Amino acid sequence: MYLTRAIPRVIGSLVIGVALLAARSAEAACELGASGAIRHVVQIQLDGVQFQRDNPNVPSDIEQMPHLLGFLSSNGTLDTNHHVTPAARTATNVLTVLTGVYGDRMGVPIGNSYKFFRTDGSVGTASAFAYWTGTGGDGLPLMLADTGKTFPAPWAPLTRAGCDVGSFAVPNLGLENLGADVASVFGPGSRQAAAANANPRQAKADLLGIAIHCARGSAVCARPDAAPDLLADEPGGYTAFNALFGHLAVQRAISPGRPILDLDSNTVRFRDGGSVLDILNPTAAQSLGYAAAMLEAGVPVVSVLIADPHEQRRSGSRALGPGEAGTAAELAAYDAAFAAFFRRLAGRGIDPTNTLFVVTSVNSSHFVGSPPEPAGCDGVSVPCSYAKVGEIDAALDRLLATQRRNVTSFDLQPDVAPAFYIHSNPGPADPVTRSLSQDVSRLTAVSPITAKTDTLAAFLADRAELKLLHMATASPARTPSFVMFGDADYRYRNSGRTTDCARPPACVQQNAGFAWNSGGIQPPVVASWLGLAGPGVRRLGVTGDVFSDHADIRPTVMALLGLKDSYAHDGRVLVEFLDDRVLAGLAPLRQPFVRLAQAYKQLNAPSGQLSRNSLTLATRAIKGGDAGYADYLAKIDRITEFRDALARDIKLQLAGPVFAGRPLNPQNADVLLARAGGLIDDVEELAGEAMR
Repeated sequence: MYLTRAIPRVIGSLVIGVALLAARSAEAACELGASGAIRHVVQIQLDGVQFQRDNPNVPSDIEQMPHLLGFLSSNGTLDTNHHVTPAARTATNVLTVLTGVYGDRMGVPIGNSYKFFRTDGSVGTASAFAYWTGTGGDGLPLMLADTGKTFPAPWAPLTRAGCDVGSFAVPNLGLENLGADVASVFGPGSRQAAAANANPRQAKADLLGIAIHCARGSAVCARPDAAPDLLADEPGGYTAFNALFGHLAVQRAISPGRPILDLDSNTVRFRDGGSVLDILNPTAAQSLGYAAAMLEAGVPVVSVLIADPHEQRRSGSRALGPGEAGTAAELAAYDAAFAAFFRRLAGRGIDPTNTLFVVTSVNSSHFVGSPPEPAGCDGVSVPCSYAKVGEIDAALDRLLATQRRNVTSFDLQPDVAPAFYIHSNPGPADPVTRSLSQDVSRLTAVSPITAKTDTLAAFLADRAELKLLHMATASPARTPSFVMFGDADYRYRNSGRTTDCARPPACVQQNAGFAWNSGGIQPPVVASWLGLAGPGVRRLGVTGDVFSDHADIRPTVMALLGLKDSYAHDGRVLVEFLDDRVLAGLAPLRQPFVRLAQAYKQLNAPSGQLSRNSLTLATRAIKGGDAGYADYLAKIDRITEFRDALARDIKLQLAGPVFAGRPLNPQNADVLLARAGGLIDDVEELAGEAMR
């Protein structure tokens, strides 16, 4: 009897043991960094976890996560002068982190979905959440490179280097819908496609949101449920690689016979019938538990996303404000998960001596609510409460009809920075476009929070300015007529009606379910942070001395790993945070490199000095007369052309010492530095004149 019962346990143990040994063998083949010192890479993107304080008395999100803050600041560098991309949401920001380029070069420059003009002037909509090789609603690749092909996959250099790459809840790295994604990866006649049709509720939980992209010959993917990892447009070709897609396949590979547990010892499972957003909206305990399971199974490179801790997870619940008891409890749970995560990894010998940790907040946001009560609450000893919580919902089509008598037909990409797509797609100087953009600039609303009258438009960007801001893709049809960067207390939408605002429902009302607005351009909305720890990273602690943005993460990571991409990054290597031994050839010219790199960011970054000043210039021109607007168009086109050419030259200089073995030319660097400074100053002067 005992033997009969024990045999299954013995066999199960043998299966697990063999699987782990094979995985660890594959892990050993993955050596990263110039000296092979990096054995693992852990990349964590948190949604909406802020370094700045929304209430000055309440500790910031990351200050309420002392185990995460302490780990990064004691073992590496935490940059508090980091930035997200203006008008970007989760999808755009994640993709910028993964690729190191801005949205104009990878196809998703605005938000979690996008619109496009059809040939007849009507407007279609497509989700930005889809598998990497997916097709957009316009028939072009979702990840539309400036070459017209699918942008290179971020895992390809790693798998070519012998490293398996796991992802959990990271947009576009795994399957995100049961239709096109499953059919394109497995085939329309596959058993997976049949399962999706037969039981879509279960198929969502089994197939979406999780993936392991394997190196050639990896034991992890030596399974019947592995699928060919097809990247038809990958530069240099990409053949004989496999991948596992979905929780069912991944769990069988990394934890055969056992469930995968979160860090609270709960089985990780997804709600049957939930949307993909349920799968892409995990807690810290879920994401970090899954990451630990992958790492322990021998997957050396792991990337995860963790959901915003501020928004309530129950449908119909009110969002949480800073210092409220619910917010503090959620952040405490996140911090406990990080403490358990670092402790668990250290117990397996995975720590900053052999592992590169990359942690950032993928989005930043602005809290919308009334003043805290009591006024001196700190959320620690005295909890805060808010009489009014929630973003202000504004129906722009009805406001335009009521306040300006403008009933122009348009579609809207709703957001804090709404994108307008005018039907029939008139040009920027067309009277219809000019009239609508000017009327939008004059819209007001009475805030239900303050009872004050707010001007809704902070800035306006036409197509010329969108090109400068890296928001115009290789497909002109995806470029909106214009974008309004609005008051960050509001979320703007179309109601589909033009009835007067005096008639119900109200044109302006508060939505208590959402209170943390992202996707704008205001400093709190674009401010973020970046933490790096591990071999090759300097221990600078907390610093705000270096301006950086999401595009800088990829080249910095690739430099640390000793790998390179097949394309030029828009970001730059943050050498200020790296040990000299990482880039030994650069050491004698470190200072000229840093000066040029810092000037480059102010020249080319969407949140840099030139972009901010050009947006001021564009806004004044759009609001002004036709003659002034025509003059602006001629100037902004020349500025963008000159900026783009100069940025290309600087990128070559900055990439040479890091990725091409070509030393920095100090004389050329000085010339480029002077040209960059001159252009920035010229645009600042033009913006100043526009304001007078």
